[in-house]
Amino acid sequence: MKFFQQFFKSNKAQERRGYALVIVLIFTAVGLLVLASFLARTSTNATLTHRSNQYFATVEASEAATEKVISELTSDFLKQGAATVNGKGSIYHARVPTPGENGRWNHFLFKDIHGNHNATEVDVIAPWAVTQLASQYKGLSGYAETYRITSEAQDLNDSGIVAAVQQDVQLATVPVFQFAIFYNLDMEMCPGADMNVTGPVHGNDNIYLQPDWSHLTFSNDVTSAGDIIAGKSPNDPSVRSPGTITFDGAHDSGVNSLDLPIGTNNSPDAVYAILQIPPNNESPNSQMGQQRLYNQADLIVLVTDNGVTAHGGVANGNGPSLQWKDVKSFVNTNASFFDMREGKTIKATEIDVGQLAAFNSTKNPLTQALGHDIESIYVADQRTQTGPTEPGVRLVNGQTLPPSGLTVATPDPLYVEGNYNVAPSAVGTSDTSQSRPAALIGDSINILSGNWNDNNSTKSLNSRSASDTTVNAAFMAGIVPSGNGYYSGGVENFPRFLENWSGHTFTYNGSMVVMFPSEIATAPWKGTGPTWNIYNPPVRNWHFDLNFTNPGKLPPITPAVRIVIRGKWTVVTPH
Repeated sequence: MKFFQQFFKSNKAQERRGYALVIVLIFTAVGLLVLASFLARTSTNATLTHRSNQYFATVEASEAATEKVISELTSDFLKQGAATVNGKGSIYHARVPTPGENGRWNHFLFKDIHGNHNATEVDVIAPWAVTQLASQYKGLSGYAETYRITSEAQDLNDSGIVAAVQQDVQLATVPVFQFAIFYNLDMEMCPGADMNVTGPVHGNDNIYLQPDWSHLTFSNDVTSAGDIIAGKSPNDPSVRSPGTITFDGAHDSGVNSLDLPIGTNNSPDAVYAILQIPPNNESPNSQMGQQRLYNQADLIVLVTDNGVTAHGGVANGNGPSLQWKDVKSFVNTNASFFDMREGKTIKATEIDVGQLAAFNSTKNPLTQALGHDIESIYVADQRTQTGPTEPGVRLVNGQTLPPSGLTVATPDPLYVEGNYNVAPSAVGTSDTSQSRPAALIGDSINILSGNWNDNNSTKSLNSRSASDTTVNAAFMAGIVPSGNGYYSGGVENFPRFLENWSGHTFTYNGSMVVMFPSEIATAPWKGTGPTWNIYNPPVRNWHFDLNFTNPGKLPPITPAVRIVIRGKWTVVTPH
């Protein structure tokens, strides 16, 4: 009996051991399956990660090819212009990253969209035309062309991955008078009365804003290649109370600088050369030569100690010569008055704009040679000056301009007296529907009211009372920047005044452009009131002239800056 009991116990123990072994084998098999699955998944993930890294590296290679073309195209356009870009299509097409630049490019084959090796696709998708600009310059018009740059890159390792990147870029020349305010150096705006700027604003350097107990409003976009700073310039010694600033549009810092195409040096001091008479050895077709206002003007008037010479600007100053009898009706070299800010007597050449318009309407050799109305005049007073004197050009009788408008340019300080380019019914208003395209360009811009009297120019401020005056024209001139213990006067004092404007309004419709420091009218802005005996400020009724948003209504020989605007960037399907 005991034998059978022991036998059954032994069998049951063996069965349990057998079951345990089976269970262990099952779990081992499951574990091996899980491990195999994990290892397979790990291997797959590693493969996917590797391929993903290779793909993104190939995308970066494609982008590098497009960037190489865009970099060269940008440099060519900004320094040499559209003609150079248009003539280098085949060269851009052959631009790809090379192993000499970086050894990693050995691992990629670059192709255009047609499969051509060592090539980048460069296509014009919008040819040169007047068009609306893209990006942060929306609302501005320019003469522009848009390129599309596409590159395909193939990884030459065993993956064979192919990726493609496409970038659009717009090249544009932008008339500077499309901005309500444009500064090529630090812009300061610290008005003591409320001001509303109604058009786009751009600065190629920092923009400093600190209204003094007032409200400053920008109703359009503000862009700066530097910073937009709610505070005064470190060079401004003035003490002010804080006001408020409102941006109704975008306000973007760090955007591209907008430069005149004068060469590699676009500093404000270098830009001043566009006002000057070109040297004899300079080609009018050089970069600087093309920008000089002397070379673009229809009529050139030069005043020297020996008299007056006048000739047409046709073919870069080789137009017909005019006799004194032709120009004496609108050129006067005997004007003289005192400028309290400069502390000097201005020996001025005076241009009677109404008489110039009358001359334009007659049969004369200049308009016959031009084949159109006189639209621009360059005047330079080169007479010898002494310590107490300074040259100047003054415009009088300018309420009605020649039919096609008029740009007046001079390397001298420019004075405009009385209402200018405004219909009688529009005096004191922002109505420019009857005004003609006009610009005033000089070393400085000085406003003399319709009540100005040369005989009172040396008298006290109370003897120089202004009257309400309207000027409709773009301004481009210099300033005396803040420094040496003085504030620049800011945008609010960019047009200079010499009268007691208290209770009177200066109505202005145009565009204010500051491209350089003044080199002749260099006395600093000191302040207002009887202490300085220079001027009291007017009520400022200022507006951006919306006519300038229409390229067909811009002033004659308007300077234009060049800009490259990046558009859409995208990864595309390779061909």
